[in-house]
Amino acid sequence: MYNADLSISQILMIVLTSVLASIGTAGVPGVGLIMLAIVFTQVNLPDEGIALIIEIDRLLGMKLSAVKITGDAACAVIVAESENNRETKFNETQANSKVIVCKHWIY
Repeated sequence: MYNADLSISQILMIVLTSVLASIGTAGVPGVGLIMLAIVFTQVNLPDEGIALIIEIDRLLGMKLSAVKITGDAACAVIVAESENNRETKFNETQANSKVIVCKHWIY
């Protein structure tokens, strides 16, 4: 369409920029277009190409947002469970320990 030949370094730059941008974006539909503009600018492609993608971006954005939010929720559950296990082990250790702290001395 634009007859833009991309070198290997430009393709790698697209991949790197896309990955870094996807990590930092919120789980909101429509953010992908902004990130795409950043990637296009990085490799000197015209931003007018985004107009062709707008038609399907809404549907893709909703699906990607659902995946991103599900991943964030899964990570939150994993962290919560690990903290709960750590707290349980800490409480069991305290209950079973025979360390008596009296003023500044440990017996």
